[in-house]
Amino acid sequence: MRIVDVAEFYSPTGGGVRTYIDRKFEAAAQLGHELFVIAPGPRDAFERRGAGGVIHVRSPSLPFDANYHMFWDAAPVHRHLDALAPDLVEASSPWRGAWIVARWAGTAPRAMFMHADPVASYPQRWLAPVASPQRIDQLFDWFWTYLRRLTGCFSSVVTGGPWLSERLGQQGVGAVTSVPLGIDHGAFSPAMRDERLRSELLEACGCSNQARLVLGVGRFHPEKRWPMVIEAVTRVRAEVPIGLVLVGDGIDRNRVRKAAAANPHVRILPPIRDRALLAAHLASADALVHGCESETFGLIPAEAMASGLPVVGPDRGGFAHLAQPSISELYRAGDAGAAAEAIRRLFARDPRTLKDAAIEAAVKVRRDIDHFADLFDHYGSIATGARA
Repeated sequence: MRIVDVAEFYSPTGGGVRTYIDRKFEAAAQLGHELFVIAPGPRDAFERRGAGGVIHVRSPSLPFDANYHMFWDAAPVHRHLDALAPDLVEASSPWRGAWIVARWAGTAPRAMFMHADPVASYPQRWLAPVASPQRIDQLFDWFWTYLRRLTGCFSSVVTGGPWLSERLGQQGVGAVTSVPLGIDHGAFSPAMRDERLRSELLEACGCSNQARLVLGVGRFHPEKRWPMVIEAVTRVRAEVPIGLVLVGDGIDRNRVRKAAAANPHVRILPPIRDRALLAAHLASADALVHGCESETFGLIPAEAMASGLPVVGPDRGGFAHLAQPSISELYRAGDAGAAAEAIRRLFARDPRTLKDAAIEAAVKVRRDIDHFADLFDHYGSIATGARA
């Protein structure tokens, strides 16, 4: 099957979407499919990937993030779709790229993969002090009306986990299918633990080996709530020696650095592109603290769990569906005090029991090859139905 993904937010310097699509290419080759990605970029270019590749279409950059570009002219995208003659076209954002796919004159069936929930990511976070999530959904009914109209042009709407499927269904979006994401078990494992690395990270935080090493990994973006994570860990430090290492970068870097500046036990590291090195960092820590309640799956928490790492995270969003009571603690989303209490609860557990549970849970995390096999099977059924 030949699949073309019109990926509006794919960038070689991007975050989760880039990681996901890179793995998608590997899985497509392994499972015998051709995958092409059409993405906006600084210039027209083609990057070969197995039997397919990335087609970059020259497009203007996003004004608020130079890592990304935005589709403008539909004609070059339509020309590429005509030339590729795909069995199925996927749009992986609900914005300009999706409308370009919807208005293509070709006959191939179309699916939309929703990688994010814009209302949960932005207005529900901005307006949380003054309105409930339900009230904010009502205030942004114009977006849900827009999304229902857009998705009506697609044969299927796919999500990476049940949380977003439930959200979309509650807002009247039809033909929604949940295909839960997964992680690369070949890269992430408790066997990657490195005691020397752990000691070095704790030393960088000004802590002894007896302290707890806590990680936070992800883009520095307001929705990730890193200043809140720093505040929560700082509150706990008065009772439990803790070093916090944040791995990432992004548009919120100044706020993150300001939040960490007064705390000598917080260390900020640049993004780790080497998967083996990232896996070693995860496996060598004592816990991951996650702040984002609007992710549809929670890729980093899943990679942490596969690395044998307990996780503290919010009670809304994709992580809440992933969380296993034996190795996780939930807190009220967006609340630093509640997050601090969750960290205290986790570290109050018996260390040996917690470690044994984390190692046992690691092998149960869903594999990404299973996600892609299910996704391509779903797309194949759509393509077969369209031909019938």
